[in-house]
Amino acid sequence: QVELVESGGGSVEVGGSLRLSCTASGFSMKYSCLAWFRQAPGQEREGVATMSARGNTKYIDSVKGRFTISKDNPKNTLYLQMDSLKPEDTAMYYCATNPGQYTCDTFSRAAFADWGQGTQVTVSS
Repeated sequence: QVELVESGGGSVEVGGSLRLSCTASGFSMKYSCLAWFRQAPGQEREGVATMSARGNTKYIDSVKGRFTISKDNPKNTLYLQMDSLKPEDTAMYYCATNPGQYTCDTFSRAAFADWGQGTQVTVSS
């Protein structure tokens, strides 16, 4: 049974940093596409960053240069380092995966089978 548990969210001021973690069980991150999504109130859930099994990364334009996705395969944990945070980054952040899928070809929510419960990030000005 696949389980994803996010942590590390919180409240920060503009320009601050947070590191989100997503600890997985029931599958190996080493062989799977992984992603971070976020959803602000009243908005659609959007993909933020993906990492393929080989470690290739993709980001949406609004976070390029500020966010970094990474993983620790032995710990089966995915991270999202978020720097230079802006109020528009305020959202619930979710990690997601499609176990056994090596590549990440899309930011589409439909491409990911398993999701965590989310962790809230609030950026205040």
